[in-house]
Amino acid sequence: MELKGRVHKFGDDINTDEIIPARYLNTSDPMELAKHAMEDADPEFRQRMQPGDFIVAGKNFGCGSSREHAPIAIKAAGVAAVIADSFARIFYRNAFNMGLPILESPEAAADLKDGDEISVNLDTGAITVMATGRTFHSQPIPPFMQELLADGGLMAHLKKKLETHRT
Repeated sequence: MELKGRVHKFGDDINTDEIIPARYLNTSDPMELAKHAMEDADPEFRQRMQPGDFIVAGKNFGCGSSREHAPIAIKAAGVAAVIADSFARIFYRNAFNMGLPILESPEAAADLKDGDEISVNLDTGAITVMATGRTFHSQPIPPFMQELLADGGLMAHLKKKLETHRT
């Protein structure tokens, strides 16, 4: 699967409270959460972000609390994927469980610039700057995890499996 969009660059240690501030956790509605995605890290993010764009960040993206609201807010905001040097382990798991693709690539995280147009191939892990053709690499997302993403996350995937087995 190939994704294309613009880069929105963030630094190291972006925590879950910066991704979706705790003051908005009184709802679990994805569209309501999306309105406030990345608000405390960049108040202008939602105005600049277009569906299909990417968040690119430094080390330890998603650190802090284990709230599932963080990847839900990012995904519902229309972010195609998050590329980072590294992810907090609980965010990594929650992202896939919620159907948000994430890729670890220290080189891409260091070199990509805000506004770069990139394409990301989830099958190969290639991250390419469209203007220059420069390519960075991450681990490809394994087919079973891509199936999970395609189904919309873990719960939707399990529901689909149960329905398949019932028929």
